[in-house]
Amino acid sequence: QVQPVESGGGLVQAGGSLRLSCVTSGSIFSITAMGWFRQAPGGQRDLVATITSGGTTHYADSVKGRFTISRDNAKNTVYLQMNSLKPEDTAVYYCNAEVGLYHYWGQGTQVTVSS
Repeated sequence: QVQPVESGGGLVQAGGSLRLSCVTSGSIFSITAMGWFRQAPGGQRDLVATITSGGTTHYADSVKGRFTISRDNAKNTVYLQMNSLKPEDTAVYYCNAEVGLYHYWGQGTQVTVSS
């Protein structure tokens, strides 16, 4: 079992920045990849960024050049640095831990970008 817990969401003006954190507990040695997803009201849950245990990153086209995913293995934490935020980035952001065929989700953190 792996339990991700997100923090760092909030309200920010367009053009601003936020950093999300995701601390994981449990069988963290079994995690193969971590990711951030987001879900806007009435929308589906979409991938934002992922990072593998080897450090390989992947980003959705909509956030490339603005968001950066990183990890601190010593702290069992994954970060999502979000810069140049836009109103369309408003969503609940979820942390995901991939363990083989299983995915573990956090409870989500709200990010609201005002215009």
